Amino acid sequence: IEQPTFPKITEMCVKMIRRVNDEEGIKKLVNETFQKLWFTPTPHHDKEAMTRKILNITDVVAACRDTGYDWFEQLLQNLLKSEEDASYKPVKKACTQLVDNLVEHILKYEESLSDSDNKGVNSGRLVACITTLFLFSKIRPQLMVKHAMTMQPYLTTKCSTQNDFMVICNVAKILELVVPLMEHPSETFLATIEEDLMKLIIKYGMTVVQHCVSCLGAVVNKVTQNYKFVWACFNRYYGALSKLKNQHQEDPNSTILTANKPALLRSLFTVGALCRHFDFDQEDFKGNSKVNIKDKVLELLMYFTKHSDEENYFLCFPPLGFAFIQHPSLMFEQEVKTLYNSILSDKNCSVNLKIQVLKNLQTYLQEEDTRMQQADRDWKKVAKQEDLKEMGDISSGMSSSIMQLYLKQVLEAFFHTQSSVRHFALNVIALTLNQGLIHPVQCVPYLIAMGTDPEPSMRNKADQQLVEIDKKYAGFIHMKAVAGMKMSYQVQQAINTCPKDPVRGFRHDESSNALCSHLYSMIRGNRQHRRAFLISLLNLFDDTA
Repeated sequence: IEQPTFPKITEMCVKMIRRVNDEEGIKKLVNETFQKLWFTPTPHHDKEAMTRKILNITDVVAACRDTGYDWFEQLLQNLLKSEEDASYKPVKKACTQLVDNLVEHILKYEESLSDSDNKGVNSGRLVACITTLFLFSKIRPQLMVKHAMTMQPYLTTKCSTQNDFMVICNVAKILELVVPLMEHPSETFLATIEEDLMKLIIKYGMTVVQHCVSCLGAVVNKVTQNYKFVWACFNRYYGALSKLKNQHQEDPNSTILTANKPALLRSLFTVGALCRHFDFDQEDFKGNSKVNIKDKVLELLMYFTKHSDEENYFLCFPPLGFAFIQHPSLMFEQEVKTLYNSILSDKNCSVNLKIQVLKNLQTYLQEEDTRMQQADRDWKKVAKQEDLKEMGDISSGMSSSIMQLYLKQVLEAFFHTQSSVRHFALNVIALTLNQGLIHPVQCVPYLIAMGTDPEPSMRNKADQQLVEIDKKYAGFIHMKAVAGMKMSYQVQQAINTCPKDPVRGFRHDESSNALCSHLYSMIRGNRQHRRAFLISLLNLFDDTA
């Protein structure tokens, strides 16, 4: 098995590739560099050059494991888009070569895993290769169609290490994207995938369950329509929850929930995950029954939020979030509104719980965005049928109403002492603004305040939102500048962990910068706005006023 590429080269590539979203000049340079380095077709006889390329890409992917892979997706999209209208498509050809050779390398690493000396190294390389294949599948799933049958056996990997779990999750994510594109896949192949996924759902923990249910959703909803198979699984876990609820209602003082904790938590999570990907109120599942499944599921989940210890209480929230993705209207229910808003506004509430509620809102908005993009693509294909557009409008109307319900509490989360809470609150607001679900003027002072955050990534994200708002609505930033300054003080007060230290309006890094320097840089270009802003600040210190 090959030696890893030089760490220095990997480090340089990681640093360069993270600039893929910089200003146009740098972006162009990054795209050109990696097109030459990775995405230029390699002569078929030059196996050594191809191996070097594969090792370099997988090393960079492995090095970015903790920071995310947005850069790879962005880079690949940029390059493929640039040659859309060209007759010769070198990037597409290079991608096909890379995918085919990555699959070859996976088979090679698998053979070598029996060699105990290199087990750790090769297991890490196997994960990096499969992760890279997933990244290609996300942007161009067609490239993996011919390799789907090669990937399927990896669902039966025996899980003993973290790497084994990563292999299973990435293979499930690849098959989810690729199987619906296969032309006439064999029934045996599809049945094997369904059975493998179901075994994993029953046996392993949350992360595996989540990815396997998602894959099962794509296979069943888009290909096999094997609804009975999924309905049986749903009833197994839904039945277990109903039984526990009834036993607890009969004797509220019993320890039934504590004694059956593992079964309770698995059932809660699996029911939630299944509700995210399947609409069990369809006739295909429940037949002629008049029972409203979504209401029954909500009733069950809400019951366990009221009668659980602290850990069980926290673990009720991911399944609630899943159910709301399939049925957003449930978020209008009074008890859901009360529950979410009380958690977001309660200063003494646990940080993890606040984060989970914000994550639920974030995931809902991300899924909505994906749906809208898909509806938009479908709309372009059949532009004469108005109903598709109306469908999108109804959907975005629902998202807008939901965000109006929780907006104030999400914005107030910007004043939390924990950066992780501020991080997820900012993500939710950024998604809400990007989808145009609320009027941006109400967010401006909060975004100005978040522009003073000590963490560069959050500062930059808040500043970017302000730039976008300023482009579309000139004057909004100036209108809310003083309110933003006051809120900036509140954010700094919340962040200031030592009450004896006074709140300062500047930061010490390479140079001493005013915390609100970005705000001023946006206002100073217009003399009228600049003067009005400075006079408003001075008036705050006028004792005679």
